[in-house]
Amino acid sequence: MSACRLPRLPSFGRARPPGAPFFKILFAAAFLPAAAAAAPLIPTAPGTAWQYNMTEEVGKRVSVRNAKPDAEGKIRLPVLYRIDGTEDVDGKELLKFEMHRAGVITNTDLLSVDEHGIICWARINIDGELIKLNPPQTMIATPLGRGASWNFDGQAGDLKVRQHYNVTGEEDVAVPAGKFRAFHIHAEQMSPTPTTIDRWFVTDVGIVKDVTTTRAANGDLLQRVSLELTEPPKIADRPQVKEDVVPKKISVSLAKQRFGKATTTFSSDTLRIYARWQGYRLGKSAKVRAVWIAENIGEDFPPDYKVDEASVIAESLTAHGVFTLSRPEDGWAPGDYRVEFYVDDVFVDAVKLKIVK
Repeated sequence: MSACRLPRLPSFGRARPPGAPFFKILFAAAFLPAAAAAAPLIPTAPGTAWQYNMTEEVGKRVSVRNAKPDAEGKIRLPVLYRIDGTEDVDGKELLKFEMHRAGVITNTDLLSVDEHGIICWARINIDGELIKLNPPQTMIATPLGRGASWNFDGQAGDLKVRQHYNVTGEEDVAVPAGKFRAFHIHAEQMSPTPTTIDRWFVTDVGIVKDVTTTRAANGDLLQRVSLELTEPPKIADRPQVKEDVVPKKISVSLAKQRFGKATTTFSSDTLRIYARWQGYRLGKSAKVRAVWIAENIGEDFPPDYKVDEASVIAESLTAHGVFTLSRPEDGWAPGDYRVEFYVDDVFVDAVKLKIVK
């Protein structure tokens, strides 16, 4: 069960294995149970697992990562949160909560659970980087009841995060695992990215439902991730992990219009070619660079001839943008091309395209 996910386009993660954890952006999307003074906050036996149905939808200006949306434009996947023992961080033994999605551990949250509540001290992101929280983040403060509220104003690595949590009350909620009486917690994240979180906790069961919505500064939807519990928590084997998965930090697509349908075939009289990119887990002030290469366009040009290149500094972990290449005066030379993308001068992806008469 995840407790302190860093802002990103989720995916959760992220996300971005499929769908991403977009990440992120989703720092506040904790998946912890409801608390009550006289009841356990959360099952903590090693191997305890929570199975959820996850639904992800992204805004029109955000490209989708390695997952195909359904007819409603949504990505639907099962996700599993599981306690995989403990880990020592600065002399403190913390519970390891892993998030498993499509054969990938998208994040591991390191938590303490005691009479003070549920506190996140650090997390390990999809790239294996340990990120400490300063101060440690209180995810669930005890006692938990209507009107309870708390803030987080601190650092997650180099990232400044400001959040406010408020318990609006108790209400009935129905999910695939059944009908529950749950605490409804509403949270607002002010920075680094505007995010709202609504989650429903049940004492000694866990989070039964969570809806996290991230928007751009102008209010446009970037990502909405919903989780619904499919069965009560139980001891389960650790899912198999794809060790050879190398997560990409951006996804890319080409189009004839800035917000048009993606394509890889263009006519020689196309006015502009738009290379659109969406970042996931980008580093602070990461440089995103696109290189336009003509692979084979006739005898007048050598193979793999560099046509042009451009770069930009990303403003956030989930920054997105467009590189544009305008048609030459005499039109595009027919042939095979590709656009290579680099993050901080490290190659991450390429898209092939063809120009036809």
